[in-house]
Amino acid sequence: MRITARARLTALYGGLLLVAGSGLVASVYFLMRQSLADRLPIAITKAVPLDTASARPTSVVAPQWVGRAQADAISLAATTAAKDTTYQQLLIVSLVSLAVFATVSVFLAWWMAGRVLRPVHTITATARRLSGENLSDRIALKAPPGELKDLADTFDAMLDRLEGLVSAQQRFVANSAHELRTPLAVQRAALEIGLAGPVPSKVARVRDKLLNVADRSERLIEGLLLLSTSDQGLDRPEPIDADEVVTAVVAEHATMASDRDVTVETQVEAMRLNGDPTLFKHLVRNLVENALRYNVPGGRVHVRLDEEALEVRNTGPTVPADVIPHLFEPFRRMHPRRHTRGEGTGLGLSIVSSIAHAHGGEVTAQANPGGGLSIRVTFPDLRPRLRPWPET
Repeated sequence: MRITARARLTALYGGLLLVAGSGLVASVYFLMRQSLADRLPIAITKAVPLDTASARPTSVVAPQWVGRAQADAISLAATTAAKDTTYQQLLIVSLVSLAVFATVSVFLAWWMAGRVLRPVHTITATARRLSGENLSDRIALKAPPGELKDLADTFDAMLDRLEGLVSAQQRFVANSAHELRTPLAVQRAALEIGLAGPVPSKVARVRDKLLNVADRSERLIEGLLLLSTSDQGLDRPEPIDADEVVTAVVAEHATMASDRDVTVETQVEAMRLNGDPTLFKHLVRNLVENALRYNVPGGRVHVRLDEEALEVRNTGPTVPADVIPHLFEPFRRMHPRRHTRGEGTGLGLSIVSSIAHAHGGEVTAQANPGGGLSIRVTFPDLRPRLRPWPET
């Protein structure tokens, strides 16, 4: 048999009230009994005086004490009868009062438990209604501040986060399907049009197009796998010479910077970090590539690493403030995709955010006044590297 929480609370509250009422009734009964035992004989003697002068002696031995003895006997009998009657009536009234009190207590306990548990029923009903289609429902409990109000507000805040995660996942799946379908459509069109006739020049163009599409698809799949890996966290963190990684990544992109006529400036201090070397290198690479790709001819990229954070700042087009929070979502771009050579996959900053969170860090972005973006990554254990790491 399932016993509800309301029944348990009713039993608890009713039992406590019944115990308290029983104690009160018992206390009143015994205190009244003790008080009547002392005061009732005196009150009866004063209220019913005896005329002892008319009493006749029955013995020559004690002619003066017979009337006194009879008076005492009558007083004692009257007192005993009055006390017994009073105790009996007091006990009956007390038991009846206790029964009425118990009934009222159970009713009040049931009503009180219902009012206390009403928010819980509201939370339960909301949780039962929730599904992937109506995550926007909220409890919005209107109640005074308290534990249940805090519980309802916490539940609403959890629903806000859950709705955001589900929406992000749905967008991610839809965008992934779109991004993976586009290269397949391009490949199919290139094959159907380019190979319609065996012209060598046309075959060469189709080959270049297919290689370009294959390279873009490969980078997209690698980005998705990297995003999935970083979302799972770190398995075995190890010491990283963060300054050497940053310097190496900047050197790798010297050709890309030269081709785009962008100057790269570095301000790197000797720092160490506990984490995954491969993931950290991808984080730095994505930041540098993003700063170079979304820049302007003759622009600059400034890379700074110190014990406060890793910061990459670039020049470029003006970034609206309302766009910045969405840049860290997968496949979110400031401008529509043009499907040109060298265009990114739209996963760079989302991978940066995921890797930073895997290392316990945080990523923030801020639009520069003259255009471009400043991205700052903070790590909790980023510290100066005073000496080389010991050989393992």
